[in-house]
Amino acid sequence: MRYALLSDIHGNLPALEAVLADIRAERNVDATYHLGDLVGYAPWPNEVVATLRKAEIHGVAGNYDSTTATNYTHCGCKYEDAEQERLSHLSYDWTKAHTSGEAKKYLAQLPFRIDLRPFGGHTGGPTVTLVHGNQTLNTVYVTEDRSGEFLAKMGSTLGAKSGDIVCFGHTHKPWHREISGVHFVNTGSVGRPKDGDWRAGYVILDVTQAATTVQVARVPYPVDVTMAAIHESDLPNEFVDDLRSGGKPNPQAGRSTLEGSSPLVPLAPSLF
Repeated sequence: MRYALLSDIHGNLPALEAVLADIRAERNVDATYHLGDLVGYAPWPNEVVATLRKAEIHGVAGNYDSTTATNYTHCGCKYEDAEQERLSHLSYDWTKAHTSGEAKKYLAQLPFRIDLRPFGGHTGGPTVTLVHGNQTLNTVYVTEDRSGEFLAKMGSTLGAKSGDIVCFGHTHKPWHREISGVHFVNTGSVGRPKDGDWRAGYVILDVTQAATTVQVARVPYPVDVTMAAIHESDLPNEFVDDLRSGGKPNPQAGRSTLEGSSPLVPLAPSLF
């Protein structure tokens, strides 16, 4: 089975549309799933929800989805400083006010977890588990520097065994590690990358009888359209800089492939 896994779209409709076009044209996938955080930070929450529903792409609830749907006091986001916290609250208030009742109902119904059996539930093959954060909360950041013990506990609590794959998002940075035979895969971000590459990112997961392969795809999209829409909305203009830089200053990222999608880049399991 070949899966396309999307996470952290965050209201960025042009990025989502580019990714879906890339999947249809280039990737020959068997199924596509999202790993949450459909809304927030960009001005198309309702359109993103509608696009995924029309395409019948199922997935799990991100922290931004469940908090928006339940009118929670905050989005459950991590802040690096007081200014980032202020901007995040502005984004969350805007998103709650501009997400329709119908979209909130959809967000509220998203499951916390999805288990996939690529070779059928009647076999003893691998399980692919989809969550947004970790096994307990969709607000927990599972970053690449988490210890092997942390990941092993995460996998054990989810019931993962050797050969299984645990997939999640939330950090906006793609990575892949293998601990005791269990693959841990962060699928990056479609709409708000933070790894210095402005292009929309997602993961292709190939699960065969012989091996599991994790590859990252990066897709150029009309980022200027998203930046202009943020300027025209009441969202903070600072979010434009985040999109332009891919979350951090790195102006060379992605320039060599501005005219088309990137080839799939394997995410080899790291050893630390």
